[in-house]
Amino acid sequence: MSMHTENLLVELFVEELPPKALKKLGEAFSQTLADTLKTQGLIDDACVVTPYASPRRLAAHITQVAARAADKPVLHKLMPVSVGLNAEGQATPALLKRLAALGLDVSVVPQLKRMPDGKADALFFDTVAAGVELAEGLQKALDEALSKLPIPKVMTYQLADGWSTVNFVRPAHALIALHGAEVVPVSTLGLTAGRETQGHRFEALKHPLRIETADSYAAQMRDEGAVIPGFAERRAEIERQLQVAAAQVGGGVQPLHDDALLDEVTALVERPNVLLCQFEPEYLQVPQECLILTMKANQKYFPLLASDGRLTNQFLIVSNISPADPSAVIGGNERVVRPRLADAKFFFDQDCKKTLESRVLDLAKVVYHNKLGTQGERVQRVGAIAKAIGQKLGAHSGDAALALRAEQAALLAKADLLTDMVGEFPELQGIMGRYYALHDGLSGEIADAIEDHYKPRFAGDALPRNPVGLAVALADKLETLVGLFGIGQVPTGDKDPFALRRHALGVVRMLVEAELHLSQSELLQAAVAAFPDTLISKDGGKEGVPLWQLVDIYINERAVGYWKEKGYSEQMVEAVLEATHLPIEHALRLAAVREFNALPEAAALAAANKRIQNILKKVETEVEPVTNPYLFQEAAEIALNAALGEVEPVADAAFDAGDYTASLKSLAALKAPVDDFFDHVMVNAEDAGLRANRLGLLARLRRAMNRVADLSRLAA
Repeated sequence: MSMHTENLLVELFVEELPPKALKKLGEAFSQTLADTLKTQGLIDDACVVTPYASPRRLAAHITQVAARAADKPVLHKLMPVSVGLNAEGQATPALLKRLAALGLDVSVVPQLKRMPDGKADALFFDTVAAGVELAEGLQKALDEALSKLPIPKVMTYQLADGWSTVNFVRPAHALIALHGAEVVPVSTLGLTAGRETQGHRFEALKHPLRIETADSYAAQMRDEGAVIPGFAERRAEIERQLQVAAAQVGGGVQPLHDDALLDEVTALVERPNVLLCQFEPEYLQVPQECLILTMKANQKYFPLLASDGRLTNQFLIVSNISPADPSAVIGGNERVVRPRLADAKFFFDQDCKKTLESRVLDLAKVVYHNKLGTQGERVQRVGAIAKAIGQKLGAHSGDAALALRAEQAALLAKADLLTDMVGEFPELQGIMGRYYALHDGLSGEIADAIEDHYKPRFAGDALPRNPVGLAVALADKLETLVGLFGIGQVPTGDKDPFALRRHALGVVRMLVEAELHLSQSELLQAAVAAFPDTLISKDGGKEGVPLWQLVDIYINERAVGYWKEKGYSEQMVEAVLEATHLPIEHALRLAAVREFNALPEAAALAAANKRIQNILKKVETEVEPVTNPYLFQEAAEIALNAALGEVEPVADAAFDAGDYTASLKSLAALKAPVDDFFDHVMVNAEDAGLRANRLGLLARLRRAMNRVADLSRLAA
C-alpha cells in the first residue's frame, strides 16, 4: 500500500461483560473489524491484529491501516452499441440520457470503449472509483463488528438523554478510535469516538485515562490504568502467580488444573492478584470431589492438591484488588467459603444415614421418560441386561458369580440420584454412589462399578476399571439406545438430545478396548428382551427391520468413525463389520485386511467377489457351498475347483488359528483361476445340474474369501 498508513486502536468501554462469553466476544470483535476493513481495501494481509478483552472493555489494535483506500478503476457498462449509436456513429438520445444520469455529456463519446458483451458489442465507460476514507470505512466495520458479536443475551438500556434506547450486551460508556494519534470520527451506541477511557475501578492512577496514540494503549492501560487488557496475557499472569503461590506453600502442592475455570477467572479480573487462604481441616472428612466442586463452581477458587492428588485445606483465590495488607480480602474469602463447605458436610452426613439399597424403591417415584416409565423400572431393565452380560463374561473367564454382582451393582447404580449431595451437584452422580457404597460396607468392586457405569462420558475418557463396571456401563448404554430407538427417538442430523452418539461410541470403545468376548448382536437382542412388548416397538417400524438391527446399524456407524480415526478406510471397516459381530476381532481383522489390500491381486479378487455376490443374489433360493467334481466340464472350472481345493484348507486352518493375515494372503493364488473362470465359463447354463454345480462352486468361493471380511466391500 503506497498510501499513508498508521496503526489503529478501537476500544469500547462497557460495564462488566458476561465472563463465560468474554474470550469469544474479544476474538469476534477484533476479527470482524479487521475483516470488514480488509474488504474495503483499508488494510492488507500484512497487517497484525491484536485483540484485547477485559471485564470492562473490548478492543483491537490493527497495524498498517490506510487513511484512505486506493482508488480502483471501474468499467461502467452503458448499453449495446446498436442502441447507443446510430448508423453514422453518432450518439442516440438514449445514450445521451444515460450519460447525463452519470453527470457526463456528449464530449466523452469518442472515449467510450466497444467490447463484446454476450452476443453483441456494448459501450463501456472507464472511470475511477475513489477509495473509501477511513472514517467511513471504520464506521461500517464498527457497525458490522457489533451486529455480529456472539452475544448470549442482549440488554436494552436508555441513553443519558432519557429518550433513546439501545440494545447491547452491557451498557457502553466510552468509545476510542485512534489512527496513530488522531481521533477517527465514528460513533455507535449513542457514543462518539474520543481518546478517553477508564482504567481499573479502584486502582487506576488517573480518571479518566487519555490514550495518546494507538500504540501507547497497552502500556498506558498497564501503567496508568492498572489493567492488563489482553486476555491471553492476563491468563498467563494468573497461571504464573498460581504456580508461585503454590511453590511458597511448598511440599509439592499444586493448584488444580482446570482450563475452563482459568478462562472464567481471567474474564472476572482486570489486574489479577493471587492470595492464599485456608479452611478448617475437619471439612476434609467430606469426599474431596464435593469440596472441589463447590470451591470451583460457586466460589471460582483454585483448590490446592497435595503431591498424591489429595485435597489440602488450603486454596488460592484470584483477587481483582492488590491492597498493601491483604488480610481483609483473605479473611472475607475464607468466611464465605465456610458455609459452602458446611453445606457439603451436612449433605454428606445426612446421606450416610440411609443405605443406597434403602433408596432403590424410591426410584419408582422418579419419571425417567414419559414413554419409558420410571427410573425404578429402568433400573430393573439395566439390571436384567447387566446380568445377561455378566453371565456371558463370567462363562468366558470362569467367574460364575459375576452375573449376580453385575446385577447388584446395576440395581444400586442410580440410587445416589436421590441423595441430597447429588441433588445439589448433579455432576457428582456416580462419584457419590461409590462413596456411599463403601460407607454401606459394599465391596470395592461394586463401589467402583457404581461410579464407573457412566464411563466413558466423553472422547478420551477412561473405561470402567473392572468387569462388573463394564457389564453395568454396557447395560446402561444399551438400555438407553434400545429404549429411545424403540419409541422412535432416533437422532437426526445435528440433533441428538439424548446423547445417543456418545452412548454408541462408548459401547464400541468398551467392546474393542476392554477386549470383551461379547457378540454385539447377542447383546442387543438381550437388551431388547429386557423391555416389555407394551413399551417399545420391537420390529423397529422401518420396513419391518427388527429393533436390535436398527440399533446395531447405528452402533456400527459409530464404529466406522472410530476406526477411521485410527487410519482405516470406510470400505475396510465395513468389510470387517459385515463378517463378524465380535468387536474383539475387529482390530486383528482390520490389520489383516489392510495387508491383503496392499497385495497386487487384491483389487481383482475384490471385484470378482462382488461379481460372485451379485450372481448369487439373483438366485431365488439359498445356494449351498457344495459341488460334485464329476459334473465339471470346462477346463477353467476344473482348474478353479482344483485351486480352491488347495487354498481352502490353508485359508481355513490359518483362520481357525486366528492368523487372519495369512488366511487372506493365501487367497492370492485364486486370482488367475477366478479370472479364467469368468472369462470362459457360463454360470447360468441351460442344464439345471450344471448350473447348480457352478453356483455351488461360487458359494464355496464366497465362503472361503469372506470369512475374515466381506471382500466385495473393497471393490472400487
